[in-house]
Amino acid sequence: MNIHHTAVIDSGAELDSTVIVGPYAVIEKGVRIGAGTEVGPHAFIQGITEIGTGNQIGPFAIVGGPPQDLSYKNEPTKVIIGNNNLIREYVSIHRGTVRGRGETLIGDENMLMGYSHVAHDCKLGNRIIIANGGTLGGHVMIEDMASLGGHVGVHQFSRIGTFSYVGGVSGVAKDVPPYMIVAGTRNQMRVSGINHIGLKRNGVSAEDIKKLRGAFKIIFLHQDLLLKEALDRAMEQYSDCDLVVHLVEFIRDSKRGIVRSFSEDE
Repeated sequence: MNIHHTAVIDSGAELDSTVIVGPYAVIEKGVRIGAGTEVGPHAFIQGITEIGTGNQIGPFAIVGGPPQDLSYKNEPTKVIIGNNNLIREYVSIHRGTVRGRGETLIGDENMLMGYSHVAHDCKLGNRIIIANGGTLGGHVMIEDMASLGGHVGVHQFSRIGTFSYVGGVSGVAKDVPPYMIVAGTRNQMRVSGINHIGLKRNGVSAEDIKKLRGAFKIIFLHQDLLLKEALDRAMEQYSDCDLVVHLVEFIRDSKRGIVRSFSEDE
């Protein structure tokens, strides 16, 4: 192992022989780190934290810290992180609570930019981008390929759908439907269209994008329709498109309500 002589590593931590640890990093008992992961200077990894292979953890990051939840009484909850994630400087990732899922989960190939925060009991999928200063409240769920701009704040228990994009300095208080571009303050969040560029770049067919755009018009532009009516109509017309099916199911499963207001100015 390439461990700097100033690093402090508890004998109860388990590190693969290929792990690199920078100056003044601290790794506590209960931490497990997989092959090829690099821990930057002054990073602090604590608690029951499992980190996979090929991750990069930046300077002064705090991974596995106790949740900022007044009900937490030092129970043995977890952080579990997958492979090939980029966790930049001053990022904080807190472990779960017994009242939640008991663990904070982060998948593979995500980019958490500087000063971003993942609170207790969050669940992040794969290839997600959270730009500088992005903040997730507790129990937030983000699906694969979603992107959050700089200084976005997400209310606890909110869900961010796959391939969605949230514009910078937005406040998310409701669920963000999959494939949508949204921006705005907590009380004025607006949908401006589908993320067709992101979908196209990732190999989604022109036919599926066309059907998704048709469903978008029904659900988000026909504000005269009740949401249930709009979802039923979208399924009647586009049930052969997996993207539309997922969009409709995501909305039907929403407990906080969704961002539905449309603005072509965003």
